Amino acid sequence: MPNALPEAAIARFRSDLIDLAGSVPDRLGIAVSGGPDSLALLALGHAAFPGAVHAATVDHGLRPEAADEAAGVAAICAARDIPHETLILQGPPHGNVQGWARQHRYAALDAWAESQHLPFLLTAHHADDQLETLIMRINRGSGLGGLAGIRPRNGKILRPLLAWRRKELQRIVDAAGLVAFDDPGNQDDRFDRARLRKALAQADWLDPVAATRSAALLAEAEVALEWCAESWFARRVAERNGVHSLDPGGLPGELLRRLTLRCLRAVNPEARPRGSELDRLIAGLHEDRVATLAGVRCTGGTFWLFAPSPPRRKN
Repeated sequence: MPNALPEAAIARFRSDLIDLAGSVPDRLGIAVSGGPDSLALLALGHAAFPGAVHAATVDHGLRPEAADEAAGVAAICAARDIPHETLILQGPPHGNVQGWARQHRYAALDAWAESQHLPFLLTAHHADDQLETLIMRINRGSGLGGLAGIRPRNGKILRPLLAWRRKELQRIVDAAGLVAFDDPGNQDDRFDRARLRKALAQADWLDPVAATRSAALLAEAEVALEWCAESWFARRVAERNGVHSLDPGGLPGELLRRLTLRCLRAVNPEARPRGSELDRLIAGLHEDRVATLAGVRCTGGTFWLFAPSPPRRKN
């Protein structure tokens, strides 16, 4: 018989999730890797919303132990009458392995949630993850959108543990009488996050929960700026015969960056320039130059023009 969790933890989790979902959910999907964080999420979800939880484990095919770990999660779920499915990714991986794994993991989980008619998919990201993410993005020079960190809600994906500490989740696992699986990738110094996690273990003066609050405020600022950009796009951008014209006069730098990006995407919806590329483009347009970025021909001057770039000449 599964061990009972502290009532205060169950009530806290239930409140956090209802705040995110907007109502009491009757069906929940939970991504469970078998690590301590996702096992804590599974235990809390099952205790707070009995009968509502469905679980899935993704086998990335990157480690021989993964199949046994997925079977272990399945056994934990079976003991609690939680429906469980193992999702096996089709490889081989290519490029950045962690990036490939993340992209395909979310795609597989999304397809599974759709097949099970689950309105929400929960992941176990927590406050310590948020702090790591913010520091990594600061180190890369990310803009406001990146510094908003891991979002509590992204479509059907909910992350109800972002105000919880890693050590709190370990206590939940212990209280539930569960034994988590250890992913050696979490200790592999080849990965930036693993190295950062080790460094942060020595910096107990940093407060991950405070970082989570800051990320939430930055996310609100991001929403506000996007609202402003949409409004100013209607005022400052005109379109004629497929050419978009932007009046850049007097606009603050960040708003100008967002309007320029919107103009690029108005011409080419697939445009995803790096921040440094966008900055170089804007600097050139201020100097009345002509440049091509993401398949868009951009012309500076009093008004900035954005048009499809002409096809390349064949030799």
